[in-house]
Amino acid sequence: MKFAKPLLIAVAVLAIAGALIYALMDKPGAPAATFTTLTGKPVALADLRGKVVLVNFWATSCPGCVKEMPDLVETYKQYKDRGLEIIAVAMSYDPPNYVLNFVQTRQVPFPVAIDVKGEHARAFGNVQVVPTTFIIGKDGGILEQRLGELDFVKLRALLDKELS
Repeated sequence: MKFAKPLLIAVAVLAIAGALIYALMDKPGAPAATFTTLTGKPVALADLRGKVVLVNFWATSCPGCVKEMPDLVETYKQYKDRGLEIIAVAMSYDPPNYVLNFVQTRQVPFPVAIDVKGEHARAFGNVQVVPTTFIIGKDGGILEQRLGELDFVKLRALLDKELS
């Protein structure tokens, strides 16, 4: 029994050291992607270093994607002046005229690209489920990946922390 206290202290110290090492480890980096927007403008992730970037893979045929788009627009309006950029990437199977119509009728204010050849979906770990969202930190590391609709309360808390 007299070894129990030192053993517990040793285990606690190791746990704290492990947590610290994990926290300091490099987050996986975002791929070196350059998106071409619907207007033909290239947007390179490398050029957005210093900003928090949300890359949202979506489709006009996806009910969850359509449902979360107004919240993405509001989040963009709320945080763009603090350093948030959003890039919406329509999946390769989404008809370009549907994407263009969606973006125009809903006045989407952030860059929208179509992943014509599926290369961006592959670069981001072979994205197949939409919506899938990646939140990239100012340093280019992936802070979070989310399959399915975003939790906007959690997203805003993360943005408040990262953009403070």
